[in-house]
Amino acid sequence: MATTKVNHPDLLDLASDTGATVFPKGTTEERPVSPEAGYIRFNTTDNVMETYDGAEWLILDAISSEYTVDYLVVAGGGGGGGSGQDGWNGGGGGAGGLRTSYGPTSGGGVSSETPLTLTPGVSYPITIGSGGARGNTGTNSGAATTIGSNGTDSIFSTIESKSGGGGGAASGVNNPGTKTAGLPGGSGGGSGINYNSTAQPGGSGTSGQGYSGGSGANGGTGFSGGGGGAGGAGTGPVTNDSGGGAGLSVSISGSSLIYSSGGNVGSPSGGNGANNTGDGGDGAYVSPSSGTQLSGNGGSGIVILRMLTANYSGITTGSPTITINGSDTILTYTSSGTYTA
Repeated sequence: MATTKVNHPDLLDLASDTGATVFPKGTTEERPVSPEAGYIRFNTTDNVMETYDGAEWLILDAISSEYTVDYLVVAGGGGGGGSGQDGWNGGGGGAGGLRTSYGPTSGGGVSSETPLTLTPGVSYPITIGSGGARGNTGTNSGAATTIGSNGTDSIFSTIESKSGGGGGAASGVNNPGTKTAGLPGGSGGGSGINYNSTAQPGGSGTSGQGYSGGSGANGGTGFSGGGGGAGGAGTGPVTNDSGGGAGLSVSISGSSLIYSSGGNVGSPSGGNGANNTGDGGDGAYVSPSSGTQLSGNGGSGIVILRMLTANYSGITTGSPTITINGSDTILTYTSSGTYTA
C-alpha cells in the first residue's frame, strides 16, 4: 500500500534534509525564564545539549560528547614495623601512593596528571585500598617480631595508586639482618633497627606517587627510619615521634587537606594511620623501661572525583558523599563502588 505524506504547518519535516537543524543556544544564565517541559537548547557555558523535564535542566547524554573529570586516588598506607623490648624499634609504615590531576603537584614531587576523559553511559569502577596491618611486637631477642604489612591499592578506571610499604621490624639481639629493611610501595616503609649488623635502607617509593622510607641504625641505639610520604621522604635513624615523610595537600574536595603522610617512629606507642587518608602507621618507640609497645596500622585510602555539575550523571554505587563547590560536583568515595558517566 502506498503511503501518503501529510504536511502540517506546525511540524518540522526533516525527512529529506541532509543538512542540519539549528537549535536555540546560549549560556546557562540565558536559559528561558519560564521554560516548559520538552524545551531543548545548546548550553554554550558547558558545551552540552540540554532539555527541560518540567522541573530542571538535564543533559542529553545521547547527544553530549565525552567529558573530563579531575581525580584524587590514594591507596592504603603500610603498617608500622614490629618492635621489641629494651629499646629495639620498628620503622614507620610508608604512605599509600597518591595520584591526582587537581592542583599543581601529584605524589612524589611530579606535576599533576591529565584529567581523565569519560564516555557517557560507561560505568567506571572504583576500589578503595585498605591499610596494612602493624607488625608483631616481641621480646628483645626479636624472634617473634615481624614486618608491617603493605596496604592495598586504590583504583579509579585506569588510574591505580600503589599501596604503602610496611615498616621494617626491629631485629632484636639474636636475629640481625633478616627483617629490618622497609618494604617498597607507593611510598616506602622505614627501616627498623638492625642490632649487631649493617643498617638497612628504607623501602623505595613509586615514581609519581610517593617517596622512599628512612634508614634505621645498627648497634644499640634503637633508632629507626620513618615511612615515606607523598610529599617527602622518610628520615632516619630517628626515634621519639619523628621521621615520617610529609604528606601532600590537595584541595579537590573544596578544602585543602593533607593525604599520604609517612608513619613516624612513635612515642611511646605507635599511632594508627587515619582512615581515608592513606597515612602510614607508626613504628613504636620502645624505651628500655617501657616494656612492650605496639606499632600502628596503616590508614585506608580514598578516591575523589570532581566534574562540572552540568556533566554529572547522578548514577553511582558505593554511596559516595556528594557535594557542590561552585559550578562543580564532587564525589568522595570511602568505600568501593562505581560512577557511570
